Amino acid sequence: MKTKPLVAIGLIGPTLDSGHGPRRWERWRPTVSLGQQEDLGLARVHLLHQRRYDALARQVSDDLLQVAPDLVVKSHHVEFTDPWDFEDVYGALWGFARGFPFKPDDEDYLVHITTGTHVAQICLFLLTESRHIPGRLLQTSPSGPGNEPPGKHAIIDLDLSRYDKLAARSREERAAGVSVLTAGIPTRNPAFTALIQRIERVAIASTAPVLLTGPTGAGKTRLARRIFELKKARNQVDGPFVEVNCATVAGDGAMAALFGHTKGAFTGAVGAREGLLKRADDGVLFLDEIGELGLDEQAMLLRAIEDKTFLPLGSDVPVLSDFQLIAGTNRDLLPAVRAGRFRDDLLARINLWTFELPGLARRREDIEPNLDFELARFAREGGREVRFNAEARAAFLRFALSAEATWDGNFRDLSGAVTRLATLTEGGRISEADVADEVARLRALWRRDDPADDVVSAVLGARAAQLDRFDRVQLAEVLVVCRSARSLSDAGRALFAVSRQAKAKPNDADRLAKYLARFALSWEAVRGEGH
Repeated sequence: MKTKPLVAIGLIGPTLDSGHGPRRWERWRPTVSLGQQEDLGLARVHLLHQRRYDALARQVSDDLLQVAPDLVVKSHHVEFTDPWDFEDVYGALWGFARGFPFKPDDEDYLVHITTGTHVAQICLFLLTESRHIPGRLLQTSPSGPGNEPPGKHAIIDLDLSRYDKLAARSREERAAGVSVLTAGIPTRNPAFTALIQRIERVAIASTAPVLLTGPTGAGKTRLARRIFELKKARNQVDGPFVEVNCATVAGDGAMAALFGHTKGAFTGAVGAREGLLKRADDGVLFLDEIGELGLDEQAMLLRAIEDKTFLPLGSDVPVLSDFQLIAGTNRDLLPAVRAGRFRDDLLARINLWTFELPGLARRREDIEPNLDFELARFAREGGREVRFNAEARAAFLRFALSAEATWDGNFRDLSGAVTRLATLTEGGRISEADVADEVARLRALWRRDDPADDVVSAVLGARAAQLDRFDRVQLAEVLVVCRSARSLSDAGRALFAVSRQAKAKPNDADRLAKYLARFALSWEAVRGEGH
């Protein structure tokens, strides 16, 4: 196979390439050294320079021809006013690349990046990486302590497909970040996986407030702590993770607890108090149930977010605290804004990055890995390893994955169930009898928390009183299943699991939709998504 001619393109270095008289041959000059690299075998060199360096270009060209008589040397003018202005330099070099008659099928190109300012070198790199210049990078350097010619060279190929280790390392770092956020639990829910990956990107790239929404027990507190640990591992925060449940600091003491107070600020203030916002300085402040804060506290918090300062109770001297805010809520804050209970400017400030965490009933694929996680947690904290026997594990998962398991308390319910099973079992093995007792307890818990009458009333309102008891009980069961299912089809399959077997083409969704229509209900209304 015939080797294609090798062509080098590079900027003349006004300092490194300069020299006059015989002594210029005693030191290494990057562009001249291109002709002195016998093993490089260049056929042609293109010298890029400004017009004011024409004399230097002629000198370098003559010297190249002196060391390599068969070399073809050509000069090109590239004009820019400020060699440190990125836009100016890039524009000039881009113009050269756009007008150059590249023939990659007939020639191979090397882009010499040793000379020129760092800005120029970066611009040449970018133009080569983007294939505006279809070549490889060429780096030259002195060969010894005395900087004598001819020096040495290295060729860098920017075909990143050849650098599998770099790509693998990037994938490993991303996977490690996601693992931190999920506490090491390998989620099997594609939507949740995508959510976690997005949160990871935001956590690394942004210091703006993050708002985590979702039902109680969905894991907002755990995720907030994991975001902090990820930022800590990346050296993005030095301070602590400070967690505050705003429902517990509501009332007269909220201002003092959050923002601190001076001695004598109020009756009983026998000493100064730092406050939770100050404690979170250079760290992460997690305000769970932020909607429970009073309007005065909301105003102070807004200033603290925007200005990084606030006034402790009883003080007229601002206190500085530079924290990143993560807020959590289990309710929609917009109705609170409309009702005047939550400031619209504060919501606008914390609503830049909003992520809704789904409840456990919408992540049933993750019940099994979370089951194992909770058993491992119990072993760490209790010092005793407990496991299911095979039949008991199958029985628990069969119930946990069914539509009957509504998981009203989400992961808190699952954690509580595992803790009870592991604590009460004998011999370190959870039996089928243990599972049966716990299933009965969960059923009773969810019936108490969400009785059938309440479900029907919540959906139908005043119309619920017009139903016969027979229809009311049947509709309640349908609504419970619908609210725990992911789609109309899933709910239909669960409700008609037996009768559908006798149908050649069961249409569960249509069948269920027609049943709901009897009560003037749509799937969106049943799910609480209608307006």
